[in-house]
Amino acid sequence: MTAGSTLEKPTTPAVGNADPRGVLAPGPRGVESLVGRPMPTDRLRGWTVTLLLTLIGGVVRFWNLGWPSDNGTPVFDEKHYVPQTWQVLRNGGYEDNPGYELVVHPPLSKQLMAVGQWIFGYDPVGWRVVSALAGTVCVLLIIRIARRLTRSTLLGAVAGILLICDGLSQVSSRVGMIDVYPAVFVLGAFAAILADRDDVRGRFAIVVAEGRVLDTPFGPRLGIRWWRFVAGLCIGLALASKWSGLYYVLFLGALVIGLDVAARRAAGVARPWVGTLVRDLLPLVWAFLAIPILVYLASWLPWIASESGTDRHVGDAKGDSVGLYALLPTWLPDWFRGMAYFSSKVLEFHATLSTPRGNPHPWESKPWTWPMGLRPMLYYYESGANAAGCGSDDCVGSVMAIGTPAIWWLAFPVLGWSLWRWITARDWRYAAVLVGYGAGILPWFTDIDRQMYFFYMTPVIPFLILALTLVLGEILGRRTAGPERRSTGRMVVALYVGIVVANFAWLWPILVGASITAARWNAELWLPSWR
Repeated sequence: MTAGSTLEKPTTPAVGNADPRGVLAPGPRGVESLVGRPMPTDRLRGWTVTLLLTLIGGVVRFWNLGWPSDNGTPVFDEKHYVPQTWQVLRNGGYEDNPGYELVVHPPLSKQLMAVGQWIFGYDPVGWRVVSALAGTVCVLLIIRIARRLTRSTLLGAVAGILLICDGLSQVSSRVGMIDVYPAVFVLGAFAAILADRDDVRGRFAIVVAEGRVLDTPFGPRLGIRWWRFVAGLCIGLALASKWSGLYYVLFLGALVIGLDVAARRAAGVARPWVGTLVRDLLPLVWAFLAIPILVYLASWLPWIASESGTDRHVGDAKGDSVGLYALLPTWLPDWFRGMAYFSSKVLEFHATLSTPRGNPHPWESKPWTWPMGLRPMLYYYESGANAAGCGSDDCVGSVMAIGTPAIWWLAFPVLGWSLWRWITARDWRYAAVLVGYGAGILPWFTDIDRQMYFFYMTPVIPFLILALTLVLGEILGRRTAGPERRSTGRMVVALYVGIVVANFAWLWPILVGASITAARWNAELWLPSWR
C-alpha cells in the first residue's frame, strides 16, 4: 500500500529520553510516526498527470454542453434556478421577486451561475458553464487528495479516472442546478484539512526533535494554521451554496478535532485530549464557525444593500408584527431581522416538503437507496420525432442522473471494509473518508418523510471514490512487495478501472441526451427501479 495503516496509533517509541514526569519523550521512531511516509517526490509527474486528467475531465463535462434543452428553455429543476440566476445577474447579486415562492437556497450558487449567463448569455451554455467548471475542478481536487492520502501518484490518477467516469457527477456538472457547488467546496475543505494534518505533524516533529514537546502536559501551541483557515473558508462557501453545507461544518469539524488529538498523542503529549481542548478548540471555532458565518453573510451583501430583494424590507411591506421579524429585538439591524424572517420561511419550506401520501414524486427516493443508486433521476426525456437522429423511427433522447454501477454497486463492501480498517487497524485515512461520506447521507435519515432525491449524493460520491481508491491501493500492494504480488495487483486494478471506463461509455448516451433507439434505451435500464 502506501502510507502505513497505523499512523494515528499512540506509539511508545523504542528510543527516547526519560522525563521527570514519568512520560517517555518520543525519539526517532516517534518522529517518524508523526510525519509518516513523505509525499511522492515526482512533483512534476504528479502535476502533469493531474492536469492531463483534469483536461480530460473538462472535455467530458463540457462536451456539447448546450444540449439538451426544452426548445431552448431549461429542463427539469433548471426551470427554478435559471430564472432566479437571471434575476441575480440583472440585479447585481440578489433575487427580487417575493411572489416566487421557491427562493429556498442561499445565493452563492446562483451568483456563480450568473457569471456564466453574464459571459455566454441566457442560453443552456450560459446557465451550465460554471457548473461544468466546478465539476472539472472536482476532478483536479480528488486527484490531489488521493495522492496525499495514499502517497501515490498512480492512485491519485485512479481516483481522478473514477470520478470522471461517475454518471451522477457527470450529469450534475452539466445542468443549471446547484448541487455541484457544495460538492466542489466540500472537496476543497477536505483537501485543506488533509494538508493541515500533514503541516501540523511536521510542526510537531520539529518540537519533538528539539525536545520541547513535554514542556507542558498540553503540548505546544501550533501558531497560525493557514490550511485550517482555507478549510473554514471552503466550508463557508459550501454553506453559502446550500444549507446542507451545515452538516459538513459539524462532521469535518469533528474530524479536525480527532486528527488534532491523534497528532498530540503521537507526539507523546501527556494529556492529548485536554491539550487539544486548550490549544486547538478555540482556533477551530474561529475557523469552522466564525469564518463560515462571515462567508455566508458576505454572500448576502448584495441582498443586504438592496431596496428590492426578496423580503429585504419585510417589516415595511407587511408590518412589524410579521413572523420571526416581530420576535427579534428592534435594536437589531433591520437587514438582520429581514434575513431571519426570510430564512425562517426557507426553513419552513424545507421542513414541510414531505412526500404526499399516495402521490409521491415519480423520481423521489429515500436515503437507504442512495448508496447503490437504486433510484436515479430522470432529468430529460423525448421520444419519437422529437428525439430523431438514431437512424430509426423509434428514437429516445434522455438525461438520467445515474451513478456508474461499477462504482456505486461496490458501496456496501467498500464502506464495510473502511469501517473494519478504521476499527481494527485504526487507519485514519478510512476514518476521514467515512466522515465525509457520513456527513452527506446520515443527516437525511432524521426525516424520512421529507421529499428527497438521488442528486443529493453529488457531494458524497467523491468520498466513496476515495474509499474505493484506498481499497485498490491495498490490492495493488506495497512497493516493498515481491514483483509477482505487485504485477498481480496492477493487473487487478487496471482491470477494474477498465470496467469502470467501459461502464461509463455504455451509459454515455443517457448521460448527455444522445439520440438512441428504443431498444438501446431499454438496454440501459438495468434495474426495474431505474424505470
